[in-house]
Amino acid sequence: MSITLPKIQSFLDQCGKSFEVFACDPELADTEVFCKHYGIAPEISANTILVKSKTGEKKFAVCVLLATNRLNVNHTVRKKLGARKVSFASAEETQELTRMEIGGVTPIGLSEDLPIWVDEKVMQCEEVILGGGNRSSKLRVETALFHSLPNVEIVSGLTID
Repeated sequence: MSITLPKIQSFLDQCGKSFEVFACDPELADTEVFCKHYGIAPEISANTILVKSKTGEKKFAVCVLLATNRLNVNHTVRKKLGARKVSFASAEETQELTRMEIGGVTPIGLSEDLPIWVDEKVMQCEEVILGGGNRSSKLRVETALFHSLPNVEIVSGLTID
């Protein structure tokens, strides 16, 4: 029995990249706690965050960034969304759009019309740890896998240190 969602497992099985799925205590799924408890370096742990426009037409995008960086919301994200103001999506919006809970969101298996912006610093890693699509699993994936996802763009300046 798989601990990931079937759509995610199917993509992983077919993408041709190496990966590992491992169990995670749902109470320890949030990145900082997860890294400390499981001895994972934050430098290879990637967060997947849904952002949204706050003004004008409602737009969403998924951003993937290393846990050691902060999203450049007020500059890069705002400009890429074409909005005057942007913010992080709520837990409810994240659940509705991704069908995943915060702490387990992964860019794998999302709707093909949802933009996925991967920070260039993520791509400097050989592999990263991602949410597994739920709070009870994590994924170790080759970063080359991101090139296999639909609607992905590698973005320079998506984060600030």
